[in-house]
Amino acid sequence: MNNFEFYNPTRIVFGEGKIAELDRLIPADAKVLILFGGQSARKTGTLDEVEQALGQRQFGLFGGIEPNPRYETLMKAVEKVGAEGYDYLLAVGGGSVIDGTKFVAAAAKYDGDAWDILTSMGGKVEAALPFGSVLTLPATGSEMNKGSVVTRESMQAKLPFMSELVFPQFSVLDPVKTYTLPIRQVGNGAVDAFVHVVEQYLTYPANAPVQDRFAEGLLQTLVELGPQALETPEDYNVRASLMWTATLALNGLIGVGVPQDWSTHMLGHELTAQHGLDHAQTLAVVLPAMLNEKFEQKKAKLAQFAERVWHIEQGSDAEKAKLAIEKTRDFFERMNVKTRMSDYDLDETAIEPLIESLTQHGMTQLGEHGDVTPDVCRRVLQAAL
Repeated sequence: MNNFEFYNPTRIVFGEGKIAELDRLIPADAKVLILFGGQSARKTGTLDEVEQALGQRQFGLFGGIEPNPRYETLMKAVEKVGAEGYDYLLAVGGGSVIDGTKFVAAAAKYDGDAWDILTSMGGKVEAALPFGSVLTLPATGSEMNKGSVVTRESMQAKLPFMSELVFPQFSVLDPVKTYTLPIRQVGNGAVDAFVHVVEQYLTYPANAPVQDRFAEGLLQTLVELGPQALETPEDYNVRASLMWTATLALNGLIGVGVPQDWSTHMLGHELTAQHGLDHAQTLAVVLPAMLNEKFEQKKAKLAQFAERVWHIEQGSDAEKAKLAIEKTRDFFERMNVKTRMSDYDLDETAIEPLIESLTQHGMTQLGEHGDVTPDVCRRVLQAAL
């Protein structure tokens, strides 16, 4: 196990009816800007609950944050913060809304060109507004981490940034708020969380049995409960476990002291930026092909994955590993997330623009060994057709 430092200051307030705790969690004198996505937050009653919980506090609303939040939209929120003097932000939604709120929190305190926050991957963030979140779509883990990904539509660029200054102060997780999610979002959420774990786990043995067992437990939970969430959307215990699993998948804990990959995510970002695919859809397309491409380097860990997550006991390590990749693809398909570029009407003509953009964004030495080059990514995309 490698040396590490772990820090996570986010308070999790979990359970049915916990939105009422906002009155305790947010300073009484705060002027709050509530950020959200579409009208579902209002239609389901979640915004009404939030507004009631804020009591006598001054608050305003900023809606319309897109899946894969857009820089252009978020800058309008930054302008609203400055013009109307908000000093506290509250994200109400899924990972995209929370990611967007992190950017707004940082950009509102940044004097230069806010795009610098993303091109520096957060290196230029020196201050941020305090904020919390009410999670309605478990998937990204953004509710308990310091990362964010923002898309600039005019540049067809989707870039991440990280800063310890954008940890949410708190996140409210009420599983009941997930009951009304469309099947597509439930499936996407399970796939997203699954790949988050895989990026931190499927590398090479690092003498970190605690992290391995944590990761394998999360993966098993997703495999077991993901299909149940589609079949019984109002099973509180299933939804509660999925919600907590998605949070733990990317709150930093399982990734400490171990090598991490993230090449699937970086390549997936380009697919979203250029073709508008859902984040989880890009992961489902790229991951099986990436695992096959890096098979020899990952074989030992893939065999462990096969045995401990998929309960594959027969065959050589190579045979187990190959079958585990196919079972992973099958799981994504069972969650109604397609795994081929052709499923999204993309053919070979899409590949070179994706590789060019990846290169322009400096994503040329990806993976746990830094050897996932543009040429490797080209082969991955060809295999994913």
